[in-house]
Amino acid sequence: GGDLKGIIEDLDYLKSLGITILYLSPIVYSQSNHRYDTADYEQIDPYVGTHEDLRELCDKAHERGMHIILDAVFNHTGNDSKYFNEFGNFDTLGAYQSKDSKYYQFYKKELSSNGETIFKYWWGFKNLPVCDGNNEQWQKYIYSENGVIDKWMHLGIDGLRLDVADELTDEFIKGIYDRVLYNKKDAVIIGEVWQNPMRMGRNYMNYMHSVMNYYLVDALMRYYKYNDKEKLYNIIRQINDEYPDETIYSLMNFTSTHDISRIMNILSTDEFDSNLTWAWDLKNESRDYQRTYKISDSDYKKGREIYKSYLLSLGFLPGNLSIFYGDEAGIEGLGNLYNRKYFLKEKIDYNILEYTKWLLNALNKEVDLKQCKANIIDINDKYWMYERNGEEYNYLIGVNKSQDYTSISIPNDYKEQDILLTTNKSNYKELSPFGAIVLKKKKY
Repeated sequence: GGDLKGIIEDLDYLKSLGITILYLSPIVYSQSNHRYDTADYEQIDPYVGTHEDLRELCDKAHERGMHIILDAVFNHTGNDSKYFNEFGNFDTLGAYQSKDSKYYQFYKKELSSNGETIFKYWWGFKNLPVCDGNNEQWQKYIYSENGVIDKWMHLGIDGLRLDVADELTDEFIKGIYDRVLYNKKDAVIIGEVWQNPMRMGRNYMNYMHSVMNYYLVDALMRYYKYNDKEKLYNIIRQINDEYPDETIYSLMNFTSTHDISRIMNILSTDEFDSNLTWAWDLKNESRDYQRTYKISDSDYKKGREIYKSYLLSLGFLPGNLSIFYGDEAGIEGLGNLYNRKYFLKEKIDYNILEYTKWLLNALNKEVDLKQCKANIIDINDKYWMYERNGEEYNYLIGVNKSQDYTSISIPNDYKEQDILLTTNKSNYKELSPFGAIVLKKKKY
């Protein structure tokens, strides 16, 4: 749901919230409403708007000091597209229809069990034929002069999020990177990579500025849900040791994404299985169950307090705090599909909204936080404490994830220091239920 005009109308709301970057899921013409099955990269989906609407959005965002990033889906197209044209809905000769198609070489092929050459489909989904990142014709179409990237960048966008980046070739990602920066020197490239990108045996981090931080978010969720202290401690240390500094400082630390359940469901309910791969993996995969699921009032109220604690923990970690639309308003959604509901303004939880606004605007004022790592000082079943060491200031963040009053041991050099912000109902030697305190001290 929603369109570019609607975002333009809400720019002042987003600005007041403290948002500085808008990342839009795919907006190009596609065969479904999620638009990860492109039909035409050169056209904006009419349900979303027009090229003029995108230009207006970029212009008005820039006037407010905000930036626009588009989702780039270059690993595959839709089968109902001008390139593949399986159903003959386009005037072009598609790759599915003939080897003589100018698009035939765009796609990867493989051998069937009987030795026949067939198209390769993403994870076996027959509506998503996979593109060949090594094919020169496909490369030229995307990132040569006047190619797809040039056309998008000329409308005023500020960067790309690369869908399934780890399934693109290094050469292809480099071509995207070079072309994006040719158009705008300070543009940003963020990759969708779920694991540690430095352990993939790949060179693509030379051509992306950072990644979506699934690796850390999973660990933080596991700490809040399952008391997995070791994983959170080890992941933060691993990121510090293995990631380039500039990658760390620009990580996309999200509350939720379109691919996982809403954060309110994850923190409020017992619908998830700690033994599965990710903290958001569901016990019940039934679409009907997920569609009709509703968090109980008591679970929601408790989950709201847990979420505030979680959000502050996440917000003060290195990187860019990313709010999945509606998470600032308490929207719920179980599973990947029902997490993508409309943002109904009449259902805004103003308790969460005001808290989010307070936190984001406080974070935006702390310039020293933009380039410094996090080091865990203490972590246990009830609270954790970590430090950020900036050039001029040091910060100590203590967050209680439990519903109990919890005594904390503040390091001596932080005692009697200024309280930057607090949600505490007690003194700084004790954290109230789900409370937090942030201390700030000048280094010299």
